[in-house]
Amino acid sequence: MNSKERHENRYQRRKAKREAKKVALEQQYGDFDKVFTFEHLHRAYRCCKKGVNWKSSTQRYTANASLNVVNTLDQLRSGKFKSKGFFEFDIMERGKPRHIKSVHISERVVQRCICDYSLVPLFSRSFVYDNGACVKNKGIDFAINRLKRQLHEHYRQYGTKGYVLVFDFSKYFDNINHDILKRLVDETYSDKRLSGLINQLIDDFGGDKGLGLGSQISQISALRYPSSIDHHFKEVRRVRKSGRYMDDGYMMHISKEYLQECLKDLSELCAKIGIKLNEKKTQIVKLTRGITFLKHRFFLTETGKVVVKPARKGITRMRQKLKKFKQWLDAGRMEFSKIKDSFVSWCGHLLHCNAYRTLRSMKQLFRTLFYCNKEVGYAQS
Repeated sequence: MNSKERHENRYQRRKAKREAKKVALEQQYGDFDKVFTFEHLHRAYRCCKKGVNWKSSTQRYTANASLNVVNTLDQLRSGKFKSKGFFEFDIMERGKPRHIKSVHISERVVQRCICDYSLVPLFSRSFVYDNGACVKNKGIDFAINRLKRQLHEHYRQYGTKGYVLVFDFSKYFDNINHDILKRLVDETYSDKRLSGLINQLIDDFGGDKGLGLGSQISQISALRYPSSIDHHFKEVRRVRKSGRYMDDGYMMHISKEYLQECLKDLSELCAKIGIKLNEKKTQIVKLTRGITFLKHRFFLTETGKVVVKPARKGITRMRQKLKKFKQWLDAGRMEFSKIKDSFVSWCGHLLHCNAYRTLRSMKQLFRTLFYCNKEVGYAQS
């Protein structure tokens, strides 16, 4: 047996192992009757009510929870389950208006069940390791730590030389094409009842494209949608030091020309699936200038240390927020305990950054505005 034959045999063994794993996962997570059981739906209901027990709709559902779960299970098995529509409202998040489409708790239970016991296990198989959003044991801290580790690796190889391509998808959720997404669902599932239900939930958003914020199925679908782009740069372009968190991403390389080629590929791949790049935020920058990712600024120093600073906009916004809270407190519109909880939470977030002076000045502003310390507490002037 020559080397070529041995290589082919190894490839066939790996391929057979992957196929066996795929079949086992599909048998466990791709069977309608195994996904939708009373136990799964009831567990999903208990998860859905956490933090929202104050809502009247949740309280009404909880009053007859077991009966409601049984009725939902009957509707699913008979194919009569239908959405009750959305509760639509607008919020302002970090200075940006967001249109939210929240679903009724009965539908939220179904979405939670199908995501936890089917969609997430099957869709996450296609995620690259550095896709860090909305998956168990991953999140913002994971994405930040991965970027810091990759910066350390880059320094050991090239020092502070190199470039980073930072990219951002413009109006990401609004541009997700329903037909492409449903084709991905059909490729994942052989059980037509499951794929039909998921496609029905996608169609409920209306139109040919766009997923609503406030729906769990939107989050996992948005992660899966550009997964082919992640694989292209990891496996074809061999960009090892890269990562993506939902619509934000980066690629790190020693060559600027290589990243320019990657940017051209990225534009073509995005156009193919209908995603638009934010031209203002998508750029190639020197490592020495720092990287902006997930509202943080990352700097690689000459000694190899990675310094993480909070974005200036976030600090400015918190200062403005504290001053507005002071006005609301004086007017009786807000309690001091809630203001303190908000500020303490923000300070905890800042502890992950190298921002001692910023934290000290913000605490001084808080004391100045609210005359608050450990001994005195709050006292109006």
